[in-house]
Amino acid sequence: MFGAGNGSIWKGILIGVGVSAVGFYAYKKNEDKVDAFLRRRGMDIKQHGTNYETMTVEELMRTKETIEDLIAEKEMQEQSVTVEAPTEA
Repeated sequence: MFGAGNGSIWKGILIGVGVSAVGFYAYKKNEDKVDAFLRRRGMDIKQHGTNYETMTVEELMRTKETIEDLIAEKEMQEQSVTVEAPTEA
């Protein structure tokens, strides 16, 4: 199907899968450190199983603002009314 280089394609795929698995394992083992590093550089990384007591004041304020924004959006969705034009018979 792929021709004469069939073996090297499969070798490349296996190496890619192996490197990805090692990278994922390393990330999961150091997830908190990596996420904190990315947050300090301005990336918005979601909290997993948030423990509010260990969060900094800045993190708590960002979480509070996010929750307030979500509440406002939900309230606007509940209050919005769809108006349809009458159909002509």
